[in-house]
Amino acid sequence: MHPRYIASQLIPFSAELLQAAGLDADKAKVVAEVLTEGDLLGHTTHGLALLAPYLDELEKGTMTKSGEPRVIADYPAAITWDGRRLPGPWLVVRALDDAMARARRQGTCTVVIRRSHHLACLAAYARRVTDEGLMLLLSCSDPTVASVAPHGGCAGVMTPNPLAAAWPTDREPVVLDVSMSITTNGLAKRLHTEKRNAAGEWFISSNGEPTADPSVIFAEPAGALLPIGGTDHGHKGYALGLLVEALTGGLAGYGRPDPAEGWTATVFIQVIDPGLFGGRAEFTRQTSYLAATCRARKTRSGVERVRLPGEAGLRKRAKQLEKGVELYPSIIPAIKPWAERFGVAVPLPVS
Repeated sequence: MHPRYIASQLIPFSAELLQAAGLDADKAKVVAEVLTEGDLLGHTTHGLALLAPYLDELEKGTMTKSGEPRVIADYPAAITWDGRRLPGPWLVVRALDDAMARARRQGTCTVVIRRSHHLACLAAYARRVTDEGLMLLLSCSDPTVASVAPHGGCAGVMTPNPLAAAWPTDREPVVLDVSMSITTNGLAKRLHTEKRNAAGEWFISSNGEPTADPSVIFAEPAGALLPIGGTDHGHKGYALGLLVEALTGGLAGYGRPDPAEGWTATVFIQVIDPGLFGGRAEFTRQTSYLAATCRARKTRSGVERVRLPGEAGLRKRAKQLEKGVELYPSIIPAIKPWAERFGVAVPLPVS
C-alpha cells in the first residue's frame, strides 16, 4: 500500500513550490491542479511525478515563468500560438477556455500550439470540457525526442504521441488517453530505474530484437519503444503516430526539422459543441445508447464486466478524493529536497 495524501493539500503545496521557483501565481495554481488530477486518475508517471522535473526546468530557465503566448494566427474557429515554452498545463487550460467559448458560437474551435512546455496527463483536462456538454480532442508530440520506432524499424523516430478524447453521456463521460506506443517514456524510465522488466515485449533493441527489458532504450546505440500493436500489428500504432505528428507539428508549422530547444510539446486541441450539429440531446442519446449497450454485453471468461474508456480512472478519482491520493513511493522523496530548499512544509500522509 502506497502512502495517501489529501488532494486539497497537495494542490496548494505544489503551487507554493512552483511559485517559489519563480512561476507566476496563476500559472502555478493551474499546473498544481493538473498534476494532482493526473494522480487522482491513476496516471502515476504523469502527475506529481513531474513536479520535481518541472521545478528543475524552472531553475534552469528552460520553462518560461511569466507572460503570455504569442499569437501567430487567429480566425473564428482556428487559433495558432507560439507557447514561448510556458508551462503546458497552463497553456492548455487557457486554450480550452478560449476554444470552448468559440465552439459555442462556431460549432468547433481548434487551437494549435508550438513551443509549449510539457503537458502532463492529457486525461486530466477532460472533465473541464465534458462537464460543459462539449467534446474534446487533444494530442501532443515532442519534436525534440525520437523514442518510438516506426513499424519494421529498430530506432526511434517519434515520441509516444498520445491522443486523448472525451465526450459526455447521460452518466459519466467517456475519456480515452492512449499513447501511440505500447508504453510511455516515463514508465520505461521508471522500470529501468527500478531494474524491472515490462509485462511484455514493449521495446526493441538496436539490433532488432523485441524485448521486455527497458535497458535497451538507454543503451548505446539506443533501442526504441514499439508502436501499439508491437511487431505483429505495429503498423496501426505507427500510422496513428504519424497522424498525431501531422496534427501537431504539421499544423503548427514547427517540429522535427527545426532546432531543438529542450523539453517541448507541440499541441493540437479541438473542442466541438454537439449543439451546433445534430443537437446536444441527440448527441447524448446516441453516446448513451452505445455506452449502455457495451456495458450490457456478455463478457469472456475472467472478465467481470465491460467498462468504458476512462471508467476505471474516474472510479479511482472518486475513491482517492474520499480516502486520499495514493502517491507512487518515489514521488515525495523527489520533491522533498525542493520543499526543504524553499521552506515549504510537505503534507503528511493520511495512511
